[in-house]
Order: sequence, then C-alpha cells, then structure tokens
Amino acid sequence: MTATTNFIDPNVLASVDNLELRARIAVEGFLSGLHKSPHRGFSVEFTDYRHYYQGDDTRHIDWKLYGRSDKLYIKQFEDETNSRCMILLDTSASMAYGSGAVSKLEYARTLAAAMAYFVMRQRDAVGLMTFADKVNHILPAQYRQAHLMQILRTLVHLQAGNTTDTVRPLRDLAANLRSRSFVVLISDLLEGEEQSIKILQQMRAMGHEVIVFHVMDNAELNFPFQEISEFVDAESDARLLTAPGAIREEYLDAVKQFTEYCRRQCQSHGVDYCLLNTSEALDRALAAYLTRRARSF
Repeated sequence: MTATTNFIDPNVLASVDNLELRARIAVEGFLSGLHKSPHRGFSVEFTDYRHYYQGDDTRHIDWKLYGRSDKLYIKQFEDETNSRCMILLDTSASMAYGSGAVSKLEYARTLAAAMAYFVMRQRDAVGLMTFADKVNHILPAQYRQAHLMQILRTLVHLQAGNTTDTVRPLRDLAANLRSRSFVVLISDLLEGEEQSIKILQQMRAMGHEVIVFHVMDNAELNFPFQEISEFVDAESDARLLTAPGAIREEYLDAVKQFTEYCRRQCQSHGVDYCLLNTSEALDRALAAYLTRRARSF
C-alpha cells in the first residue's frame, strides 16, 4: 500500500510557512492516496468508528456497517479517545544538518506536526516531548483542538540544540507512562542508539506500541560528495579533511551496518522501524503508524 503518487515532495511541503496548513496538506494528501489505492492493507475508517468490545453499549453499534462488513463497529464520538500517542522529537545539533533545502530537523518537525494532526483526526490523544541533551518541552497527551495548536506552536519555534542524550528522555518517559500508549520516536539515532533501543524494547514489553522513525539526510545515506571536503561533526566539532572517493565504500558499508543494526534490534522485539530519507515524501511514516494502529485493535 502506498500513496506516494498523491503525496507532496518534502521540498515543496517545507515551502509552506504555516505549519498547521503544512500538516493538513500532508495528511489529506496521504488519506486521498489511501482511498484511491487498490492495495489498502487495513481499514481507514478509524476516524469515525472503532471495533466493538464486549461490554460496549450496543445502541452505538452501526448495524448498516455490520451488514456490509460482517464486523461490529461502534460509532466514535468526538469526545472519545481510543489511545494515547506520545511523539518524541530529537532536536540535537546533528538534526540541523541538511544537504538540500530541507534539514533533518525541518523534515522531522513537519513529520511530527503531520503525525499530531493525523492522530487527532483519528480521535486519539496526542502529546509531544522534545529533547537534545535534556528534555526541552513536554506536553502530556490530550485530545483537544487547543492542545493540537499548542503542539504546533511548540514545533514552530524549535531550534537545534547541542549534544544528544536520547537515553534519559526515553527512560523518564518509560517511568511515567501510566496507561497503554503509542510511543513515536523521531530521531537520527546518532548517539546512544544501543541504550535507546533497549529502553524502547522495554516499553514494548510493558505493552506500549512503539515506532521509530529513523530520519537521515540523503547525503548521509548515499554520500554523493566528489571533491576534497572537510567533514565536521555538528556536536563534537571534530573535523576530517579527505577525498570522498577514498572513504566512500567504507562509509557506505558503515551506514548500512548502522541502519541494519537499528532495524534488527527494533523489529526483533516488536518495535516498528522505519528509515526515512529527507528527500522522500512522508507517506511511509504515516502508513507505518496507521498499520501499527490497525494491528493494535
């Protein structure tokens, strides 16, 4: 299932200054593609319905839908929420990198906004945590339009921080999640990935749904550099002057090992993993979330 042909190029999307409008365009484009796709792997009617569970008020069952699908659905009311979703956004210095018009942070900001908008559209509560070397913002999961606006305002004013400490925010979140939740981590995972993934695994074992969106720049993934260049670590300021051709094969092999390690460690413990290239549309991220959400019912 894909909506790529209906989705907007991230460079064009980033040119829309209003983040709320950008999120709406992204989500509506994705949903339009879903409805047109002949390969829907799951229902897209969660906006209006949820599955019937024993003990639910039978007066709210949609019997017409039951006649068409042979499945029991409850009509979903505006003040109900099916689940809680916490979006964790890495704003460390490495996320500021961008080889093109869209940096990793701008891409991640747009993804977080679209995810928040999408989650609210699904009648779920959504919260936000941003972090670099410490937690910068934390907005507990709620289902209110005003709360969505607060999340979007927070995202608009984000700036890249300094060093990264993904472990501490994840540990704090794991200790404070009282009810079953969706945990969405958006990060380049360039620091402490082993410990971070272990905590995500623990969250999954505790019954939470967990998705990692591994955001990397196209140049980080494909290393297109040709001329002698100086490469600078955004967080440590370490510098390397070299001919790209001399290190390309070794670099690409290291990146492949890194992303494969992250994927294996996540998926082996039931954590969804989605590698995102900032030159590509956001549809894979939204599809991954909706697929995981559908499986949780």
